[in-house]
Amino acid sequence: MLGRGLTIGRLFGIRIEIDWSWLLIFILVVWNLSAVFGDIHPDWTATLRWGLALVAALLFFLSVVAHELAHALMAQAQDVPVRSITLFLFGGVSNIQREPPSPRAEFLITIVGPVTSIVIGLLVTVGGNLLAAPVDQSLFSQPTAMAAELSPLTTLLLWLGPINLILGVFNLIPGFPLDGGRLLRSTLWAVTDNLRQATRWASVVGQGVAWLMIFAGIGMVFGLQLPFFGTGLSGLWLVLIGWFLSTAAVQSYRQVVVQDILGGVPVSELMRRDPPTVAPDLSIATLVHDHLMNTDEHAFPVVEDGRLLGLITLEDVRKVGRDNWQSTLVRDVMTPAEQLSTLSPPEDADDALRTLQQRDVRQLPVLADGRLAGLLRRRDILRWLQLHGTENVPQTAR
Repeated sequence: MLGRGLTIGRLFGIRIEIDWSWLLIFILVVWNLSAVFGDIHPDWTATLRWGLALVAALLFFLSVVAHELAHALMAQAQDVPVRSITLFLFGGVSNIQREPPSPRAEFLITIVGPVTSIVIGLLVTVGGNLLAAPVDQSLFSQPTAMAAELSPLTTLLLWLGPINLILGVFNLIPGFPLDGGRLLRSTLWAVTDNLRQATRWASVVGQGVAWLMIFAGIGMVFGLQLPFFGTGLSGLWLVLIGWFLSTAAVQSYRQVVVQDILGGVPVSELMRRDPPTVAPDLSIATLVHDHLMNTDEHAFPVVEDGRLLGLITLEDVRKVGRDNWQSTLVRDVMTPAEQLSTLSPPEDADDALRTLQQRDVRQLPVLADGRLAGLLRRRDILRWLQLHGTENVPQTAR
């Protein structure tokens, strides 16, 4: 799971975020492009080279956003909620909240991303070639000399167009969870009518593709010459991408397994019924000595006359200095009920786990007719998954 980054805005109600790892690749792209532009146009000033490199990098990442936004908008059209789009070290990802409801929906959600990149690539490349048309025809046999004659705008377009074409085609590689892998899964899903089985097969293919990338990258480091990729230390990028793809393929399959097990299971089957509660006027000292120290609970619903007033956790207690334990009441430091996310007994356990993850909390109160019915903890879900034989439960379920 990606760490929380910087929110830079919203498009069509979808939050756009930048993961901190993105800054590294952005700097590397700008640095590399300034060198490339300098080699092609040795007469350009440093200001022009660096300025155009910065603009090119920004436009490229806007293209990545367009790619992911196409996924997100199609997902919303298929009634699949999308939380955000995040740019990170290896590109971008749409944080789609749940698996598509059908193979057709998955195919449509997936295919629009590469199509968007390819269309952008074709349009920009055509535009660049039209601008390059006045270049001296006699230079066609001398690519380097011809490139040196291009204007800054033409140079920008003839870099940005092909890179979008590469982005679109690369994503069609059948390495789950790349777009090509998801297209493969949608096909397998349609044939088998079994999402879990289709995901397992797509994940195996994805891991195979990932290890091919890793071995190819290692070979490049040791002198292997590969078409398009070349040779040398640039193979390290292929190794990193392969490693990331392999890890993502395994995690994606595990998430589907968790969803398959929890799907259709009501919260009422997993929650702790009649959990220990505390009164709002209880002192923190009493809470610590009579409740926290005598049980393994980390959170207690705060209840008065059967009505949930809030929730107090071990983290809340830690914010109170020990000298103030006796004078501080539970109501003073608890999280009020209106600020809590709550669940209902019939709610799907898979949706409940998603809420726990989004809120980044260990437990959530369960209410029935406005009264406390129980408490659902992450460890309750973990125990259920272990009971049903899942191995290597994803970290997000812990």
